[in-house]
Amino acid sequence: MCTVCGCGAGEGAPAAQHQAGLHEGDDPHRHSHAPGVSERRRVQVEQDILSKNDRFAAQNRARFEAQSLFVLNLVSSPGSGKTSLLTRTIERLGGRMPLAVIEGDQQTDNDAEKIRATGVPAVQINTGKGCHLDAHRVGHALEQLEPLPGGVLFIENVGNLVCPAAFDLGEAHKVVILSVTEGEDKPLKYPDMFHAADLMLLNKIDLLPYVDFDLQRCIEYARRINPEIQVVQLSARDGTGMDEWVHWLEAARSERIRQRIGALQAQARALQALLGEEAI
Repeated sequence: MCTVCGCGAGEGAPAAQHQAGLHEGDDPHRHSHAPGVSERRRVQVEQDILSKNDRFAAQNRARFEAQSLFVLNLVSSPGSGKTSLLTRTIERLGGRMPLAVIEGDQQTDNDAEKIRATGVPAVQINTGKGCHLDAHRVGHALEQLEPLPGGVLFIENVGNLVCPAAFDLGEAHKVVILSVTEGEDKPLKYPDMFHAADLMLLNKIDLLPYVDFDLQRCIEYARRINPEIQVVQLSARDGTGMDEWVHWLEAARSERIRQRIGALQAQARALQALLGEEAI
């Protein structure tokens, strides 16, 4: 129980959150137009929340690295086909490595049940009125999963192309999923998300003959926002492009493990050098 205002927030929540009616897990965007809260106060509150989230994200990242756990944050608008893509990906990986999923939705555990039906453990996070996952909630969800040394953790974020862009969860990469049933100008409309993502999956390309979607223009828009973004065109429904996506995932995971081994070796060399100096 919070001793500042008697709410259910934790003791460590910044005072500015309480003064503006914001508490652990709250979405600052829902309070942007709160009566009596100035723009300056609103900006300060959001900065406080993001700063606290970054601290939790750093803790998550340390836990992930300790397990050599490769973590992807899957982000998209509602209806892009994230869950179907995820179940097909799990099937493609075929038990080659430990897998788990953290599911984020405002309500229901429908998607988590679909994941569990594949035999892979899934933890559901319901955010209520919140429009994104935060690092604190992901950390608690991780505690409900068995250790996955050398495995892959998929975080399926709440369907939203705005707020999840600002919240680091400790992941290795953000992967943005855009379906051809949406619009090729999405990267221009939601630039923060496409700037934050390392990979764009263009899903439902089997529907291209039936929709008005300019594939090349969409890719050009995405690279205008983020010149480094990689792109895979695929269809979770008919399997087109799935091999390329899985190859990207496995290569990125291997690179992450190599980086982890390199960091540990550097630490060992530094320790040996220190011990050698002390011996002298």
